[in-house]
Amino acid sequence: AVEGRLFGRPLTHRPPGNYSQLRTRTPALTLAALGIVYGDIGTSPLYAFREALGAGDGLPIDERTILGLVSLIFWSLVLVISVKYIGFILKADNHGEGGILALTALILPSATKRSAAALALVGLFGTALIYGDGIITPSISVLSAVEGFGEAHDGLDPYIIPLAIGVLVALFSIQSRGTALVGSIFGPVMLVWFSLLSVLGISQIAREPSVFRSIWPGYAFSFFAHNPHLGFVALGSVFLVVTGGEALYADLGHFGRRPIVFGWVGIVFPSLFLNYAGQGAMLLADPSTADNPFYRMSPEWAVFPVAICATVATVIASQALISGAASLTMQAVQLDYVPRLRIDHTSPSERGQVYVPFVNWALMLACVALVLTFRTSSHLASAYGIAVTATMMITSVLFFVLARRVWGWSRLRAGSLTAAFLIVDAAFFGANLFKIPSGGWFPLAVAAVLLAVMTTWRRGRQLVATRFHDGRVPVSEFIESLQEHPPVRVPGTVVYLHRQLEATPPALLGMFRATQVLAETVVIVAVIVEEVPRVPRVRRTVIDELDHGIFHVELHYGFMEQPVLPRALTDIVHPKLHIVPETTTYVLGTERVIPTPHPGMATWREHLFALLYRNSAPAALHFGLPADRVIEVGQQVEI
Repeated sequence: AVEGRLFGRPLTHRPPGNYSQLRTRTPALTLAALGIVYGDIGTSPLYAFREALGAGDGLPIDERTILGLVSLIFWSLVLVISVKYIGFILKADNHGEGGILALTALILPSATKRSAAALALVGLFGTALIYGDGIITPSISVLSAVEGFGEAHDGLDPYIIPLAIGVLVALFSIQSRGTALVGSIFGPVMLVWFSLLSVLGISQIAREPSVFRSIWPGYAFSFFAHNPHLGFVALGSVFLVVTGGEALYADLGHFGRRPIVFGWVGIVFPSLFLNYAGQGAMLLADPSTADNPFYRMSPEWAVFPVAICATVATVIASQALISGAASLTMQAVQLDYVPRLRIDHTSPSERGQVYVPFVNWALMLACVALVLTFRTSSHLASAYGIAVTATMMITSVLFFVLARRVWGWSRLRAGSLTAAFLIVDAAFFGANLFKIPSGGWFPLAVAAVLLAVMTTWRRGRQLVATRFHDGRVPVSEFIESLQEHPPVRVPGTVVYLHRQLEATPPALLGMFRATQVLAETVVIVAVIVEEVPRVPRVRRTVIDELDHGIFHVELHYGFMEQPVLPRALTDIVHPKLHIVPETTTYVLGTERVIPTPHPGMATWREHLFALLYRNSAPAALHFGLPADRVIEVGQQVEI
């Protein structure tokens, strides 16, 4: 009974969101955003500089290399995060929601029919890549932190893997508490973490302030000129400093743009640069510290406390992608790209904050498997980056389409800005291609599997709808039959869910043919998901009264809203339609999908779709229907 209208005309309203509240709650939301949005990028100092120094066969630890790497890190943060994401991408919101899927839904209505399918496929692939990244981020972040205990005491090395797994299990176990609670706890901790990054960096910069010369971009060019091959390979590790940039966009709906921007400009960016510059300053003074520059910045007595703080921070780092994956999953379910899943709303005020149990536990198992397989953060770093760079390139391409077709920018303006984005993105993507044989294949494989699932589900749903359409009985014809052969009418209201309002629901036909009885009031409901995140209540319902006590009802929702049918139907104000929950029965059609040799999809995809269909969450649960008032009518559908 859900129609995801990606190719239809969008609603043009801007529904009331959290924007007025953000102005008065910005400081609190900024603090919470530190714990949700900036955890990933905020813990990159643990491993990014170290991995860049060890790129290829190892770079020479001299002044040119160190100043060149610090310069590359500084300008990567400026160009990718400050300019691209903070300056432009965060403005590409779909009525307050961010992320590739929200961006895709925003631009599809303005696309031609020919290009819409290609853009949808690109957006889906970018979404799938984020899930692959969401598996690696918690694994590498937690591992890199607990390895600090090995730096503090050699006898702790055997306990690093078990400790990392324990931390991951604990992290995923608290997700059901909700983003708001997690953010309220994690935000202050991350404020302490960013303060620690600044203090450690400043302590080393005071010894070697000449490291600030690296702000001049000439050092980056000089680094490449003297190390062309190793420099390009090192760029793949330098990219680790901006991983988490896509999380800024994916988590936009959790907090809004203002807290995210304020957090970056006022706290995160200064702290990150001071720490990276501090690592560079320490290496200029003592090149022997290149094996683990982050922990070597700390006095020997402070390594253990810093490792504890780093472990807590990396737990928080994982939160950005976990929250983003939950938001993306809800969008995908509502837009009908994945099967129905149980989705819990964890905040009464911030509507974008959700918890998806299946996705949460699947991510946890995948993270534990990665830790057991790769065993060190250096090995995991070889798998990290390829998915993020590909996602950033896709975001740039979709941004161009948005700027041209939705914002109305000229081809020169949109093209020149996007070209600048893509030059940086392509350089990072090319450098990360070297990682594919040593682990970079993993997120690509995850993305390929998820893309196959999403496209198969979408195509399968279209085939099921086509089969129903081919055998449909128009409602007008059904009403005519009631005039010729009046049925027995019984008191009460029966609601039938069916996406094709012009057709008689198969469940209604099945019930009527079996009993020759019809309820006094029959309501045919279609839930229509629009391309906007939310639909205001005043535009929620469209009612069409037919003959013989039959009504058509359209319920419009945004892709970030969870339909609750009893509440929506009870709120209907109509002179002839009064729905009383205690006397209302819901009749759902449950289809058993049968793969056949008929034209449609490849055999393996048909079997995959049938498996997904059988295991999707019940419609009664998805639509919030009372279990004691639901009747299911089954039928077979061949595809």
